[in-house]
Amino acid sequence: MREIPGRRRRIRSRHGDGTPESVDAALTFATRWQWPVVPGVGLDARQPDRCACPDPDCTVPGAHPLDPGLLAATTDARMVRWWWTSRPGAPIVLATGGKAPCAVSLPALPAARALRALDRVGMRLGPVVASPTRWAILVQPYSMEQLGELLYAKDFVPGSLRFHGEGGYLALPPSRTGAGPIRWERAPLPGSASPWVPGVEAVVDAVVDALTRTGVSAPEF
Repeated sequence: MREIPGRRRRIRSRHGDGTPESVDAALTFATRWQWPVVPGVGLDARQPDRCACPDPDCTVPGAHPLDPGLLAATTDARMVRWWWTSRPGAPIVLATGGKAPCAVSLPALPAARALRALDRVGMRLGPVVASPTRWAILVQPYSMEQLGELLYAKDFVPGSLRFHGEGGYLALPPSRTGAGPIRWERAPLPGSASPWVPGVEAVVDAVVDALTRTGVSAPEF
């Protein structure tokens, strides 16, 4: 997925040491886990439900990069600290693919049902990112060719599934976007190592199976 953004707004949430929560989180992603990140455009201060980018019909308000663009995503600590010290309210946007995780996302209600079904069959999942409308399951990096072959082999793939692969992006906690606050539905385990994530094949197979078993007709959001 690719989209477009713009302006800035500050948040007051801070740790006890005075460090903005967004700076701490962005530095963890970038330096400890080596996930390249870039600030999202954020929301319009005059209309908090609208994206600050120039597109009045933005489909992912606040949750995409604009200036700097996605290609500026980095793991450099100095750059990351400067970005979120200057714009502590900016969403944290992960550039998916490469050495960073990719993701499979679906609407929140069927996602919750799918996760419960996966838990029942013992499917191991890594971190799951949630907004009020959609949840995203982080997966190992995959190529478009790999994804294409996987989907081609399926008799049925819910149209509400979205894939965040190479050249895509995903807002990470603790961000606020037009969809609402971004949080961990399944938080990464504490520790210094980059979180474990499953392969995309296992997740797509399990999610499609879970949605079929539970009879969920997942609408597009």
